[in-house]
Amino acid sequence: MQEIIVVDFGSQYTQLIARRIREFKVYSEILPCNVSFSEIKKRKPAGIILSGGPSSVFEEGAPLIEREIFNLGVPVLGICYGMQLIAHLLGGKVTPAEKREYGKTILCIDDFSDLFADLSSESVVWMSHADKITEMPQGFIRLAHTENSPYAAMADRTRKIYALQFHPEVVHTQEGRKILTNFVFKICGCSPSWDMHSFVDKAVQDIKNKVAGHKVVCGVSGGVDSTVTAVLVHRAVGDALTCILVDNGLLRTEECRKVEQMLRNNFHINLKVVDASERFLRRLKGVKDPERKRKIIGGEFIKIFEEEAKKIEGVKFLAQGTLYPDVIESVSFKGPSATIKSHHNVGGLLKRMKLKLIEPLRELFKDEVRELGRELGIPKEILWRHPFPGPGLAIRCIGEVTQEKLEILRHADRIVLEEIKKAGLYNDLWQAFAVLPSIKTVGVMGDERTYEHVIAIRAVLSADGMTADWARLPYDVLERLSLRIINEVKGVNRVVYDITSKPPGTIEWE
Repeated sequence: MQEIIVVDFGSQYTQLIARRIREFKVYSEILPCNVSFSEIKKRKPAGIILSGGPSSVFEEGAPLIEREIFNLGVPVLGICYGMQLIAHLLGGKVTPAEKREYGKTILCIDDFSDLFADLSSESVVWMSHADKITEMPQGFIRLAHTENSPYAAMADRTRKIYALQFHPEVVHTQEGRKILTNFVFKICGCSPSWDMHSFVDKAVQDIKNKVAGHKVVCGVSGGVDSTVTAVLVHRAVGDALTCILVDNGLLRTEECRKVEQMLRNNFHINLKVVDASERFLRRLKGVKDPERKRKIIGGEFIKIFEEEAKKIEGVKFLAQGTLYPDVIESVSFKGPSATIKSHHNVGGLLKRMKLKLIEPLRELFKDEVRELGRELGIPKEILWRHPFPGPGLAIRCIGEVTQEKLEILRHADRIVLEEIKKAGLYNDLWQAFAVLPSIKTVGVMGDERTYEHVIAIRAVLSADGMTADWARLPYDVLERLSLRIINEVKGVNRVVYDITSKPPGTIEWE
């Protein structure tokens, strides 16, 4: 099987590179930046991509790679930090830029061969760097430039080494997909032969090999990720799987009942429902910090899984629906990327777990998980549910979580989903939900002064959850949402709409 290896130097976009390549139906896998030359050589990749990262080649302890990689005769593409590393290791000159280049800029192409074949002479690209190449290594030629970067792209075609100062993997780079397509097919000579069917076969076999006849428990919530995980693991181990649905008191209206019915009736999976709502609320009492909330909730989940697993003879594994955006926003396990926030799947694990972990989706993005779900025969209405955070409504209830605040939030959230669906917008949005900020405002209702809660509505568009834009909901929809929430949800006298994109904000408020 042909493979493009992505070497991770800690960029928040590293997994996007592999994802884009998989979209071309070519297998791609991420390896840490400390991967040995012998390991890369053994894998016989069709191509190698060096990712971006937050480091500077001037820093003490900056991540490097063995120079022998450039003598394999395998095409190499360096992106951002990867480009600077190529220049640094091969005798070029990298200097701190007088003007940091961040965001969109115009790329001017000087050479339309191979990497830039069939591209426009000028196009928008996404930059994110404070250093730049001021002198190319011997044997390299300039392929493109920007106003601030004299060498925004360069190549040594004899050694098949290419480098870009910008990020072709992000959607902000207009012709980024075409650039990556040219590298994968024109330069590396790959053919589009990998698909989700191949992934299923490999994942099922990997799970069988890892489990080796033991039993597995899987935490389920009814969301896309946990459902696909459960069905995939069930395909591999059958009745050796027991799913555990924890009612943590932080779910949406009637969520637990609907999930239980769906898993039992549709998939005939062994399911145990645990009512732990009082336990979670007791642990969250007085807690306001979002990181503490996430870690408390994650820790309680794992404790409950372990407690329930003890009641099932032969259980040695815990399956989770962790996706790569969860991992990379918590901390990179493959490279030195920066922490943004913890996710309960990875940030709340106990230091001394008694169960071994199975995370078959941790290299996938949400759209890939949905494609995988289709391959597994999971109904569309389940696959296209909006993402719901593992910590549940706790991170949409800003500040301390109480039963009263949760009831207000549940009611408002139900109205948001009802109106979004009624307007035919649900499938167009990545997520739509209500948030309960920790503030009250003055209002007038029935000629009397009120001092009650605010509900914020959040609706975003996204392809993968890594970046997102706020949705331009029609005014009449926003008006209906405001009227219904204020009239029907006791304790609310104001509704606001969040128009923040990601970045700079995250999709969830906490």
